Amino acid sequence: MPIVPEVPAYGGDQDDDRGAARLSGPLFRDESFRDATFRDETFRDETTSAQPRAAAPQTQNPEPMPDAPQPASAPQKKSAGRDLGAAIGVGVGLGVVIVASLFVVKAVFVGVIAVAVVVGLWELTSRLEERKGIRAPLVPLAVGGAAMVVAGYVRDAEGAWVAMALTALAVLVWRMTEPPEGYLKDVTAGVFAAFYVPFLATFVAMMLTADDGPQRVLTFLLLTVVSDTGAYAVGWRFGKHKLAPRISPGKTREGLLGAVSFAMVAGALCMQFLIDEGTWWQGLLLGLAVAASATLGDLGESMIKRDLGIKDMGTLLPGHGGIMDRLDSLLPTAPVVWLLLVLFVGSG
Repeated sequence: MPIVPEVPAYGGDQDDDRGAARLSGPLFRDESFRDATFRDETFRDETTSAQPRAAAPQTQNPEPMPDAPQPASAPQKKSAGRDLGAAIGVGVGLGVVIVASLFVVKAVFVGVIAVAVVVGLWELTSRLEERKGIRAPLVPLAVGGAAMVVAGYVRDAEGAWVAMALTALAVLVWRMTEPPEGYLKDVTAGVFAAFYVPFLATFVAMMLTADDGPQRVLTFLLLTVVSDTGAYAVGWRFGKHKLAPRISPGKTREGLLGAVSFAMVAGALCMQFLIDEGTWWQGLLLGLAVAASATLGDLGESMIKRDLGIKDMGTLLPGHGGIMDRLDSLLPTAPVVWLLLVLFVGSG
């Protein structure tokens, strides 16, 4: 009678792998590939089970001794995932440059915004071309993006909208100098990049036009940084429940609560002591809004990076990634802070 090899029933150790692959979804392709390979091998075993096989000698796969000591697995420690020393050093250096330019000459800070916008556009368009073959024209984006920031500072929202429209038109025309293949996706990505990076950044320049403009911009920066810090600190220490595992597996609901708590406290202090005619309860609402917009902005860029299949947008800032990896939560938060400050204390 032929010896029929036993195929393991569905259950036991292999169930954990199958369940992990199913729960983790398409973002974790290693598990999905391993699960597919397991099914393929099981299918081959079942189809060839009718073929007689010789029993393998017992000495080839000896049973482990029941009392043999098993090596103890070392406990895993939580890791920040980045070089914290470099990240802190770069962050402090950037903070010094920003604060110095902010309170010395306003125009210098506008230049800092414009430089950050141009570098961010370069990173975004480079990754789009490398990973997706999308060639958004950088020259009109860079020129138009810098002009957009200056227009927002000089002519407020009206100037920003006009510069945005002219930049979009320049992208459409510039791309016409190349073959028509891929025109639609290239100009669509170009218009998206113009809105996502320079247009949102113009709201920072518009904050600066108020009499207490430096204090408003400082409040915006402090609340965004405090929100990110609170999310990281609380999530790293107490995080257990994933916030959006398909988008950013590292983010937790506990981290979101930390971001909200830290930002609301910082908002109350900033509105009470930094903003003219501001009150603490307005700061609580401002902090809540900043925590929400900063989290959504971070998740939004995580979606872009997931689609592109990359971890960071660049390598310009050690411990941080690229400029866009630092602007992810700042860009969508800028219009939120600008609008709430106008509603609370006026345009100044």
